[in-house]
Amino acid sequence: MQTSFVTSSTVAITGGYVVPIDGDPIESGTVLIVDGVIRAVGADVDIPEGAEIVDAAGSWVLPGFVEPHAHLGVHEEAEGPAGDDTNEMTNPNGAALRAIDAINIDDLGFRDALVGGVTAAVIKPGSGNPIGGQSVAIKTWGARTVDEQAFRTAVSVKSALGENPKRVYGERKQTPATRLGVAKVIREAFVAAQNYAAERARAATDGKPFARDLGLETLVAVLDGELIWDQHTHRHDDIATAIRLAEEFGYRLVVNHGTDGARIAGVLAEKDIPVIFGPMLTSRSKVELRTRDIANLARLAEAGVRIAITTDHPVVPINFLVHQASLAVKEGLDRDLALQALTTNPAQFLGLDDRVGALREGLDGDVVIWSGDPLDVFSRAQRVFINGREEYSLELGVRERD
Repeated sequence: MQTSFVTSSTVAITGGYVVPIDGDPIESGTVLIVDGVIRAVGADVDIPEGAEIVDAAGSWVLPGFVEPHAHLGVHEEAEGPAGDDTNEMTNPNGAALRAIDAINIDDLGFRDALVGGVTAAVIKPGSGNPIGGQSVAIKTWGARTVDEQAFRTAVSVKSALGENPKRVYGERKQTPATRLGVAKVIREAFVAAQNYAAERARAATDGKPFARDLGLETLVAVLDGELIWDQHTHRHDDIATAIRLAEEFGYRLVVNHGTDGARIAGVLAEKDIPVIFGPMLTSRSKVELRTRDIANLARLAEAGVRIAITTDHPVVPINFLVHQASLAVKEGLDRDLALQALTTNPAQFLGLDDRVGALREGLDGDVVIWSGDPLDVFSRAQRVFINGREEYSLELGVRERD
């Protein structure tokens, strides 16, 4: 019986059915974590003297799941308007905004993430603006501040097409009130960023001072490929607009939601545009969700589209991330691909695969011990390690912060 959390800097998780995701499963395998980093994974691993042994016999051992699109901490649960900082809907162009400035790591959703085996999440501003702001990748527990929990402070820029920005600004009788207007806001912002980059380069060449603009600098980082363009879009025609804009300006596009994407799956596959699909456990609450269907995820995958899965927490509770994958398998998604859609794929889409997403030497020690196959609805996360430290157990609950 477990009586305390693991505290050693060297941890060996032994005897479990190890599923590295990017390699073949290992019967009675071992995952060795030293100083927060995975040092070895295999059936025959030398365990250093003094390592703390965690017996995982009879259990499944997987990397922690990666939630690629959530509003943890910026849209707090059970706090009402006081805890909702998801959208700064005072200017259609919020490129200068950063999600990290609004995250409360004591949001209840972070504890739920641990229960669901989610150890990393990309937190994004909401979809009320055509350009919503910068996202941040953070671990779901284990530090005193959000800055300490963050492991990539600038991942992408959130943008929205479709009904949300139309509704927000259309009700005010200001631009953008139509899909035409939303695309115009985005296009004008990138033209301004191109001009800004040219002027900045000219000033540097001439040795002259140059006035900085936080929003334009963010968009230049998108144009330079340093930040990903995370495009909120459901309907197939909005996805086509997202592709059109991306090709016009040459930035890296990741479709977020894509619930109608199966309609143009062939186009997405040909252009190798990834889709972060979901949330799935919702009603068809607006027109652009008319074709929302869990089976659409399998249709995208069958066409060759690279996929990940999102809860869009708190739209769907983050601990239901794995259940969405299970339901997608029920509706035709390959089960191995479903696990990849929770781990390696989102990490790769968002440039986080040097830290998270698999059980591999050199990656962070984010490991979850499950009572069985996590895609089985009866399985539970028994123990959760983040950076090699046990942060949750089914018996002891969540480890309190230092």
